[in-house]
Amino acid sequence: VQLQASGGGLVQTGDSLRLSCEVSGGGFYSVGWFRRAPGMDRTFVATITWNAGTTYYADSVKSRFTISRDTAKKTQYLQMTNLKPSDTGVYYCAATRTMGGPYDFWGRGTLVTVSS
Repeated sequence: VQLQASGGGLVQTGDSLRLSCEVSGGGFYSVGWFRRAPGMDRTFVATITWNAGTTYYADSVKSRFTISRDTAKKTQYLQMTNLKPSDTGVYYCAATRTMGGPYDFWGRGTLVTVSS
């Protein structure tokens, strides 16, 4: 199982950015995003159930971020709009094979920097 995240970069406040996560292997229940802001613990951002496409978001990103997936391409996306400096951090793609279970599979992060 491998997850490859991409799409990070340096943007300005109010800009948009789309992250991608290519997934190899199968049997995932959910594939999600977490982020680690500078000096902070890693926190949940959003997740999507792989088969049903049900989405869940952290309150801080609701109405600004949209998570989706293309099962044929085995790729999951995080569309981020109206970015804020507080969205700055390393974004990690992760997957779990069980409902409510821990995220057992992690990709290398991609850095998002939002300048004010």
